[in-house]
Amino acid sequence: MKQSHELGVPVPSKKAYVVRNLKNVSGKQREYIQKKTEYNVFSFPAGLLTVDYLSDSGTTSMTDRQWAAMMLGDESYGRNTGYFCLLEAVRDIFERGDMPSKKIDMILTGEKDTEKLMDEFFLEHIEGGFANGGRFQLIRPNAFILPQGRCAEHVLFGTISRLLFAENPKGKFFIPSNGHFDTTEANIHANRIQPVNLFSESMFDEFPVEDIYKKNPFKGDMDVEKLKRFIEEKGADKIPMIYLTITNNTGAGQPVSLKNMKAVRDIADEYDLPLFYDACRFAENAMFIKEFEDGYSNKSIPEIVKEMFSYCDGFTISFKKDGLANMGGGLFFKDKGTFHKKFSSNEDIGVLFKEMQILCYGNDSYGGMSGRDIMALAVGLYEVVEENYLKDRIGQVRDFAYKLAKKGVPVILPPGGHAVYIDTTEFFEGTGAKIGDFKGVGLTLELIRLYGIRACELGAFAFEWDKKTPEERKGILNFVRFAVPRNAYGPEHIDYTVAAVAELYKNREKIPSVEISRGQQLRLRHFQSGLKPKYL
Repeated sequence: MKQSHELGVPVPSKKAYVVRNLKNVSGKQREYIQKKTEYNVFSFPAGLLTVDYLSDSGTTSMTDRQWAAMMLGDESYGRNTGYFCLLEAVRDIFERGDMPSKKIDMILTGEKDTEKLMDEFFLEHIEGGFANGGRFQLIRPNAFILPQGRCAEHVLFGTISRLLFAENPKGKFFIPSNGHFDTTEANIHANRIQPVNLFSESMFDEFPVEDIYKKNPFKGDMDVEKLKRFIEEKGADKIPMIYLTITNNTGAGQPVSLKNMKAVRDIADEYDLPLFYDACRFAENAMFIKEFEDGYSNKSIPEIVKEMFSYCDGFTISFKKDGLANMGGGLFFKDKGTFHKKFSSNEDIGVLFKEMQILCYGNDSYGGMSGRDIMALAVGLYEVVEENYLKDRIGQVRDFAYKLAKKGVPVILPPGGHAVYIDTTEFFEGTGAKIGDFKGVGLTLELIRLYGIRACELGAFAFEWDKKTPEERKGILNFVRFAVPRNAYGPEHIDYTVAAVAELYKNREKIPSVEISRGQQLRLRHFQSGLKPKYL
C-alpha cells in the first residue's frame, strides 16, 4: 500500500472554518461600475469581484495561531509587549537558523515569573545583529517598525538622499537592482536618485512547461557583469547602495540564487558598498533554493534564510507579503556594518531613521501599527518558514501557471512563488499592438468586465514607458500579474481564471487599447489615474 507522500498528489496542509460568500454581479453591472470609477483597476470595489489577484500584499488569510495572538495585543504607546516579540522574532528568523530562542512563547503561554521576563525578555541588552535590544536599541537603533514596505523605503531613501545631497548638492546618484518594484522605484525617484534595473539575461529564455516541477534557472538573479560595468562607469561614490529584490517581483516573481547573492556581496565588498535586500518574499525565495540550488536540498528553510541574510547589510520588507500578515513593514540594518559606517560619519544613521519614523508614523515601538497587528505579525514570521506551508503556497502558483501554459497562454516560466505573470508583448503578438497602446491594461479591464477577475498591469503603463527615455525604457518588462493571496482561493478559483484568460487569449484582437484620460504625469499613476478603453 502506498504512503501519503507516494500518491502523486499534494497532501492537504490546511482546512477552512470561515466562508465568505460572493455576490452575484452581472457583466453589465461591472461595466457600469468601471465607467463610474474611471476604469481604474484599483478603484473597482473589491466586494463586487469574483476573484481578486490585484495583490497578495496584506490580502492573505491569517491562521488560527495569528488570530489567537491578536487577543494578546498590547496597545500601550511606549514599549508594548508585541514590540519585544517582533524584535525577537526578527532575530530568530533572520539570524539564528535552526537555533531560535522562541521567547515569544513566554508571552503566548502567559509566563508569570517576573524575574525571568525581566532578564530574558524585556531588559535583555543585545547588539551586533539586525535588531539591537535594550540600551543598544536606544544608543544605536537599527530596527524600525512601520505600517508597510513603502514606508520603510521612504524612511531609507528619504534619509540617505538628504545626507547625499547635503554633501554634494549637484551630485547624481544611482541605485542598481535586479529589479526595483513600483513603489521602490517611485520612492527612489522621489528622492532624486536614479533607480537602475539589471535584469538577468535569461528572463525570457524558453522553458519547457513540463519542467516547472523539476528545475529552476533562477531568472531573478542580478546580472553581475552588468553590475560591475555599471559601478566602473558611474563610479562607486555615485552609488549609495546595491539593492537586491528577493524574490524579484518586477522580474516576474523569479527567485534569486544564493550563488548570485554571494556574487553581488563580493562586488559590494570590492567597492565598499552596502548591499540591501527588498526582502518581501524571502521565505518563498528560500524554498526555491532548497528545491533547486545544488547543495541545499538537505538544509532547513531557517538555515537557508540565515545564510541568505548573512550576505546583506540591511533590508526593507513589507510584512504584508509572503503570507506574513495583513499589515506591517520594517527597516533593519546590521549593527556596525558597512551601511552603518558609511552613513554615520556625523550622526548615527539609525537615530536619523528613528527621527523620521517618529515624525511620520509614531513612536518607535509601534510605528503606526496596532499592538494586535504586531502580535499577529510576530507569529506569522515563524509560520512563514514552515516547509509544508511553502510547498502548498508555491505549488498552487505552479499549478496555475501550468494550466495557463497548457492552454497556450504566454506566461513567464517557470513561475515564481506568489504570482503568475503574462508576457503582455507576446500575448498580443500578431495583433498590431504597440507597447504605448497599454494593451495590458485593456486585458485587465476585460477580465473585470466579462468575468469579475481583477489582475494588475505591471508593464508599460505602471512603469511609465511614455515618460521615459529610450535608455530608461530598457528597464521595463511588460507584464500582467496575477498575485495569489495566501490561503484565500482553491482550485475552483484557479480553474475559473484559467478558462477566462484562455478565452480572452483566443479573442485578443478584440481587447481594447487604453488611453490615460487623467493623471498621465502622476507618480505611481496606476493607483490613481483615470483611463479610457478604446473599443473598436
